[in-house]
Amino acid sequence: MSGIDNIKNPVRKELEEFEMFFRDQAKTPYKALDFILNYVIRRKGKQLRPLFVFLSAKASGEITRSTYAAAAMIELLHTATLIHDDVVDEAYERRGFWSINALWRSKVAVLVGDFILSKGLIMAVQHKEYAMLETMSNAVKEMSEGELFQMEKTRKMNITEQDYYDIIRKKTAVLISACTSSGARSAGASPEVVSRMEKVGELLGMAFQVKDDLLDFLPTGLTGKPSGNDIKEKKLTLPLIHALNQSTAAEKKAVVSRIIKTKRKRLDVDKIVAFVEQKGGIVYAQNKMSDFKEEALSLLQELPESESRLALEALANYIVNRKS
Repeated sequence: MSGIDNIKNPVRKELEEFEMFFRDQAKTPYKALDFILNYVIRRKGKQLRPLFVFLSAKASGEITRSTYAAAAMIELLHTATLIHDDVVDEAYERRGFWSINALWRSKVAVLVGDFILSKGLIMAVQHKEYAMLETMSNAVKEMSEGELFQMEKTRKMNITEQDYYDIIRKKTAVLISACTSSGARSAGASPEVVSRMEKVGELLGMAFQVKDDLLDFLPTGLTGKPSGNDIKEKKLTLPLIHALNQSTAAEKKAVVSRIIKTKRKRLDVDKIVAFVEQKGGIVYAQNKMSDFKEEALSLLQELPESESRLALEALANYIVNRKS
């Protein structure tokens, strides 16, 4: 075992039990819907969010039934948002497989996403996890606001560095923050520890998204993802934002104009990537990502040393060093 597999060791048994728990929560008596849900569940990714929940719980106290409920609710919410994102982005692939949007079209994808989201909310009520329900509801609100804010800024191509941080905090960091805070709360941690773990999750969520945006500037063969996707979708991410900030007015106008006016298939991504590298955008984003990670690690140091805390630290390092 290597990489993230080793990080799972302190909670491996619990994660295996969670798989069965999660499948039970996603069941439905409707065959067509059940078929689609099974397709979604079989193609889940690395399950970073449940891992965050269980490690945060074990590092803060003891894993309880509430921990399983928290992990399932967040995984349901995350799955719903991915399905909705594919509709918004008109994406036909997800992790190398056909998306729900591609196989069953947007109407079905939206309804399936809504169903999964409702399952999470109902589950919170059934398990009387009212604090978790508030956390989830706030996350849905923040993520929706972040998506809409990004759309507005993308149309105008005027995203500042602070705008970027606001967007990724809402779109990505808020959910990882929900993982770490809910994990700590489920273990009976004090309000101070829950608050600290909430901040840890936010910082690691910020680092996670900056890393995702950096991967977009690497060749496809190194990441397994299409290179330059964000640029083709006219999304300004931190490397490009910094590069534009370091440019003359004429340089900035030329690059932005090229991105706006050139059709997706004809856009020369390599030239824009070279421009970003020349202006120091890649290094700048890497340093910011490292700053987020280091701040999170310093907060984790305040927890008692344990195998789970060390695994959380390893997970923080994995996030910024991953290749996909």
